[in-house]
Amino acid sequence: ADKLSPRQAQSIERLQIAEFKKRYKSRVIASGTNLPGAYAGRTSDARSELILCVNGRGETIGCAGIEVEKIKKMDGYDGSMTGPLMSNLAIGRQYRRKGLAEDLVRAAENVARKEWGYDDCFLYVEKRNTPAIKLYQKLGYRTIWEDPSANTLLPTPDGRIVNGKTTIVCMKKKLG
Repeated sequence: ADKLSPRQAQSIERLQIAEFKKRYKSRVIASGTNLPGAYAGRTSDARSELILCVNGRGETIGCAGIEVEKIKKMDGYDGSMTGPLMSNLAIGRQYRRKGLAEDLVRAAENVARKEWGYDDCFLYVEKRNTPAIKLYQKLGYRTIWEDPSANTLLPTPDGRIVNGKTTIVCMKKKLG
């Protein structure tokens, strides 16, 4: 199926909200204001933030997460590095193409650089998400590796959610 059923969407939304509450402390940003500033394992540096963009009615219209994680190197060696990993960038459909995604990415980068003192920012994105990859490239992110053996959640025609194969791209940007 190319589109989620209402039941699938509700199920994924509930799971995502529970994951966000467990994973991030949140920072709420009003829309139209200047925003402040199995790949990753938890580190002893448990810093994380969820940056929310809300409209004038207090409704969340976008979000981006940033957290300190172990980033797999995928260079043929079994190793990792610790750094800020941006995740869960999302903008409501009716609010897209207004620059909000760029603002949220910059806000996450500001947290990583100005508040946490990191010089790089990382992210993972599915290779088939071409619009996101183009946005990240426009903002200065470069691909450092791809993993064609990754898994993702996919909707089925009968309304279930199943694991499926995807290619994950790890991107990196030098901050500052």
